[in-house]
Amino acid sequence: MGRVFVAGSINMDVVATANRHPKIGETVAGKTVHYFPGGKGANQAAAAARLGAPTTLIGRLGTDAFGQQLRTFLAAQSVDLAHVKDTAEAHTGTAIITVADADNTIVVVPGANALVGAEDVTAVALAKGDVAVSQFEIPQATIRAFFQRARAAGATTILNPAPAITFGKDLLDLVDILILNETELGFLTGTELRESDDYERFIEVARSLQASESQIICVTLGKRGIVALIDGRQHTDHGRAVKAIDSTGCR
Repeated sequence: MGRVFVAGSINMDVVATANRHPKIGETVAGKTVHYFPGGKGANQAAAAARLGAPTTLIGRLGTDAFGQQLRTFLAAQSVDLAHVKDTAEAHTGTAIITVADADNTIVVVPGANALVGAEDVTAVALAKGDVAVSQFEIPQATIRAFFQRARAAGATTILNPAPAITFGKDLLDLVDILILNETELGFLTGTELRESDDYERFIEVARSLQASESQIICVTLGKRGIVALIDGRQHTDHGRAVKAIDSTGCR
């Protein structure tokens, strides 16, 4: 089995629950506060490790209490942390989340994640058959260097372009598998998409983003499942509705 290398963010999610979201300038009483290990990179690494893949995470933590707690948690998930550096000049990445009525608002403060650089990702020994995964919670220049290294080694590259920000064709050309939701697809193509659109509509728009016919694009649609372009052909997997505390991570 090839190894999975994830270059990405590591955050502590501070989640406050309330009966409703405050209006601008308003203070409302909350019900509970929770601290959850998070960050798109750490989540991807933990998921891969739980599925049994040998998984290495590449990233940075602050030298604070959150950093220590996250390191302990990820080690317990069997994630290799040899390439996670402690960074004294920045705090650990933090997400401030308010949950009310099964919906959420989120403010992410990158902290040490913003300091993950090319020197961090090029130090990793990738090989043919490995998988290199990243997302947009670390600098794009770092992701580009990571994928260039992966391509040279014959590894498969997977990008989750979230949170959605514009990026160049030079990065898209380095991506073997692109995984995004309908909001991100609409943003990146300048297309208005609705959750209720036909699957064929999402495929049409995904095809306009595709860098080459060999590139796989998977569009996640929440409870509706996924649509994907694989070898130029449409693939659909229907989803099923589940009860959720909030919508974080559902797409």
